[in-house]
Amino acid sequence: MEADRRIVDAALRRLLPRPGAVPPTVRRAMAYSLFPGGKRLRPVLALEACRVVGGRLRDVLPAAAAIEMIHTYSLVHDDLPALDNDDLRRGRAASHRMFGEAMAILAGDALLTHAFEVLASTGAAHRDAPRRVRAIAALARAAGVGGMIAGQVLDLEAEGRPSSLPSIERIHRGKTGALIRAALEVGGLLGGGRAREVRALCRYGDGVGLAFQIIDDVLDLEGSAEGLGKSIGKDARDRKATFPALLGVEASKRRAERAARAAVVALRPFGTRAARLADLARFIVERAH
Repeated sequence: MEADRRIVDAALRRLLPRPGAVPPTVRRAMAYSLFPGGKRLRPVLALEACRVVGGRLRDVLPAAAAIEMIHTYSLVHDDLPALDNDDLRRGRAASHRMFGEAMAILAGDALLTHAFEVLASTGAAHRDAPRRVRAIAALARAAGVGGMIAGQVLDLEAEGRPSSLPSIERIHRGKTGALIRAALEVGGLLGGGRAREVRALCRYGDGVGLAFQIIDDVLDLEGSAEGLGKSIGKDARDRKATFPALLGVEASKRRAERAARAAVVALRPFGTRAARLADLARFIVERAH
């Protein structure tokens, strides 16, 4: 995972707009939010999905970097006072605290739109065009009003209100799970995977995405700001709809373990080729133990 993080970071530095090509302040804000990065889980999953289907990393690396740009945009906007109102991200001041709210909004917009420019224009061989179009569509759905934005809207509307298990799961599958699933789908598509292989990767992404967000909610209660690089205790403060709030911590951990096991089961068609993806599913759950 650390080796793949370095690969992704190098690609991100290469694919950012060149100095002098765009206003320097917004470029500084974009770079500030991207580096140093977090776990780079989503682009790492895209790279590993490509490996599993026998693809070449150079075919998926620009897309993996674009996925991280989209994820980072979402963090920049989530931290804004109008949304989650958090001053800490990745162990340091959130973008709006460093550059002001207006520039943070614009930097987030820039990361999102630049990600799709990268997807559409980098490393696209003519024979791969149909797969690339499908990958762009998958990421647009994941980032859009039926995915991440839907999850964020439902999350905001659920604050302080009674919640059910299906409604919380719907929030999580939108605001977190959608982009994780899309990372697996894009990695499989651009790696040349067959339709059934891409479907299996999507099922794995569904399980891993749900497990990841459940554990994130648990760590908001049990983790530390130093370890997580962000504020803790915010979910309870804001009366968020979370699995721990509804089920308690231990039952939430068991629910995450079930989701991770379901993800691993989805990998059976790949046999031992998917060992690292299985390890990543277990790693996600073990963060809370």
